[in-house]
Amino acid sequence: MEIIVTVVAALLMLVAVAGTIFPIIPGSPVAVVTLIAWAWILGSSASWSTGVIGAALALVGMSASLVLTGRTMKREAIPKGPILVATASAVVGIFLIPFVGLFIGFALGLFAAEYVRRRDLQLALRSSLQALRAMGWGMVVECGCAILATGVFGLGVLLHFMG
Repeated sequence: MEIIVTVVAALLMLVAVAGTIFPIIPGSPVAVVTLIAWAWILGSSASWSTGVIGAALALVGMSASLVLTGRTMKREAIPKGPILVATASAVVGIFLIPFVGLFIGFALGLFAAEYVRRRDLQLALRSSLQALRAMGWGMVVECGCAILATGVFGLGVLLHFMG
């Protein structure tokens, strides 16, 4: 039973890492739930230590992503309206162009909404690029933390089954 649970958890951790890059599935929350559930089911001190440390890493990544993006949106004075337009455009983009459509749709939607709001091509381009850069860095940090959490999980699996 422990091996099956661990294999399922490992697959979910891979899905979580992918979810930080392709946000169709919320990667960090999947990692947190997976790590805590795995620790709870196995119940060893190694699994609990792994689960808590890995979940903390995933939460740090998710928080850093939100803070980086939120701070830039506030600094660039981008209200929620353009973000909602960009998000809707991302959803449309995903169906029009698989995988990359999410990013292209978001970028085009954000730029269009910013242009309509600001009525200045250069200001709209600058604020859109700043927001996209912050989101990109946020994704990199979140993905890095999810990868670290997966590494901690791998180490925890070894400790649990060897100890």
